Amino acid sequence: MTKSVTIIGAGLGGLALARVLHVHGIPATVYEAEPTPTARTQGGMLDIHDYNGQLAIAAAGLMDEFRGLILEGRQAMRVLDPNGTVLLDKPDDGTGGRPEVQRGELRQLLLDSLPAGTVRWGHKFSGARALGAGRHEVTFADGSTVVTSLLVGADGAWSRVRPLLSTAVPDYTGESFVETYLFDADTRHPAAAEAVGGGSMMAPSPGREIHAHRERGDTLHAYVVLARPYDWFAAIDFTDAAAATARIAQEFDGWATELTALITDADLPPVWRPHYTLPIGHRWDRIPGVTLLGDAAHLMPTNGEGANLALLDGAELGNALAAHPDDIETALSEYEQNMFARSTEVATQTAELFGDRNDGTAQGLVAAFTAREHTP
Repeated sequence: MTKSVTIIGAGLGGLALARVLHVHGIPATVYEAEPTPTARTQGGMLDIHDYNGQLAIAAAGLMDEFRGLILEGRQAMRVLDPNGTVLLDKPDDGTGGRPEVQRGELRQLLLDSLPAGTVRWGHKFSGARALGAGRHEVTFADGSTVVTSLLVGADGAWSRVRPLLSTAVPDYTGESFVETYLFDADTRHPAAAEAVGGGSMMAPSPGREIHAHRERGDTLHAYVVLARPYDWFAAIDFTDAAAATARIAQEFDGWATELTALITDADLPPVWRPHYTLPIGHRWDRIPGVTLLGDAAHLMPTNGEGANLALLDGAELGNALAAHPDDIETALSEYEQNMFARSTEVATQTAELFGDRNDGTAQGLVAAFTAREHTP
């Protein structure tokens, strides 16, 4: 393949695409708005699934390196009710097929697997115009431009490439996370550490939930979930950590203290993360020379699949291009049809799971998990 490939966004999906292309001897350039790889933190734990994310890692030729990132025991899962009663305590027996790694470490693994200079940092995409025959002139915020034969939007929920293909924009789901961290948990926050256990913990209730993961280095990373309007959160001054913490904790009045400690005893200020989604089944007509992957293509409510889908999108697009090196449009059509079907299926399954536990209780969540495990 002699035509140029330009990838916008150095997240997991864009980097997976660049790596799989590199494996097949196809050069690509990734343009990222952030100035350096460490410009911001890269999130918490990811469970990388054997039916999608790990397939991408294998296609990238990085399974041995990936295994070195796995945090043993983190597939353990607990469900507690608001009183702190453990309703489900599933140990990590090594057969779960969803090993946990740190997102930042996985991203660095992908970065390290690429030739020097593949990622161009500090290049914020500002627009593109079609030149004909599938070629686009890409413009960056600093005024620089590049002409490419294939433009791939791997630039997340608020993709600037998406408008070239679709008029869809993300909608607020009516739910947000508030992130907190507790460090040296076993010694400084023992009650919360005991509640979370060795892997992940979920404590749901109608309209409010507390999730937490045990990360590397005895760290608890909690996600406080509230179904509230966007304006409700916007009225909270998150620059005032104490006031914001108190306001969020107020929504969990009466809950077990070992659970609310994940809010009140946090070692970092709380961070508001509103959730957005694109319509289930989002797709577009084939437009020459441009496509999307990951959240740019199929943003959906948090379900544990987002990073996995982005990785598999990148790998499958890379493999399709390698299979049709002289016919980009055939490669894109093949990739998009598979991606559309896969993302629609996952989004539909997510909606069904949440429907199964529509009472929002811990008991309902356990019942939904049990039903899924016994479904042929």
